[in-house]
Amino acid sequence: MAEERPGAWFGFGFCGFGQELGSGRGHQVHSPSPLRAGVDVCRVSASWSYTAFVTRGGRVELSGSASGAGGCRDAWASEGLLLVLQLGRGRRALLQAWAPDSALRGEPLWAHNVVPEAVEEDDPGGEAQIGRLPLLPCARAYVSPRPPFYRPLAPQLRAGAGPSTRCCTRLVRCSPGAGAGERGRGQLGHGTLEAELEPRLLEALQGLTMAEVAAGGWHSVCVSETGDIYIWGWNESGQLALPTRNLAEDGETVAREATGLNEDGSQVKRTGRVEDGAPAPFIAVQPFPALLDLPLGSDAVKVSCGSRHTAVVTRTGELYTWGWGKYGQLGHEDTTSLDWPRRVEYFVDKQLQVKAVTCGPWNTYVYAVEKGKS
Repeated sequence: MAEERPGAWFGFGFCGFGQELGSGRGHQVHSPSPLRAGVDVCRVSASWSYTAFVTRGGRVELSGSASGAGGCRDAWASEGLLLVLQLGRGRRALLQAWAPDSALRGEPLWAHNVVPEAVEEDDPGGEAQIGRLPLLPCARAYVSPRPPFYRPLAPQLRAGAGPSTRCCTRLVRCSPGAGAGERGRGQLGHGTLEAELEPRLLEALQGLTMAEVAAGGWHSVCVSETGDIYIWGWNESGQLALPTRNLAEDGETVAREATGLNEDGSQVKRTGRVEDGAPAPFIAVQPFPALLDLPLGSDAVKVSCGSRHTAVVTRTGELYTWGWGKYGQLGHEDTTSLDWPRRVEYFVDKQLQVKAVTCGPWNTYVYAVEKGKS
């Protein structure tokens, strides 16, 4: 068995509350920057004003508006709650909800004993994994921001999550799919703007086996086992990689005449026009899942969503980002917003293979390893 190559975490985007985003200074970082404490970190969960880092030694460390440290296996950061999952004796685990400003001292706001079906261990080589809270795939359950806090899923479902609290339940690794969340901008994928209080079958994806899923502020993305991307919800900042009027009118992006890649990797211009030469229609809300193609026909394996931006890792270890870029959260060395997938060249230039990505509302964290030498 080949020895796992050492990797490192990188961060970019908003850091106005002092949350660690590498060696950057000021309130934003426009290009991937190594985390100072990235060597021992195995999971990252980012909220708007602080970030939770889970170490391989079984501790959570907070950076930003919230601080403190404590023992845990997994953590999920949000502005209202910090969820911490601790392993107990045997196969039991203890789920705790803390106030972010508590510094993990005193008593938690709420606690629940979890009996997982199977406690998954980190990969033997130490490859980074993204935390799954506020969902509990091991127990086929999820945590709600409203009572009852602990809620079981239907027997046929397994769940994965993104940073959103508006769209908190999604399917992972089985078909059919399900979604639940607040009324909004089509982020549930059912073709309406209505709220769903319980997970509901996502009929548009019935029959497809999904491997990854992520929920943003008002949009959702999933990746099939074959590497196809399906995306839906609000497109105000181009987070669906569909033409958006806001970016065209504001002049923030060259999305209608954007740089792409030819098959040989060279750059090519594309314009926002359909086959008959007419301007491509602008899309504000996409209430049903839409199939999205990456440049070069790349297959996706990982996906994460911020408030209004999206990040995808390909099978070959490249990172593509698009959507709102005001704080540099797209990693393209600027603050441009994009409504098309663009490769983050930093990792290509540094000969790094991206293995994991997790988005905070306004920032992005990436785990990458050096490309192997065969």
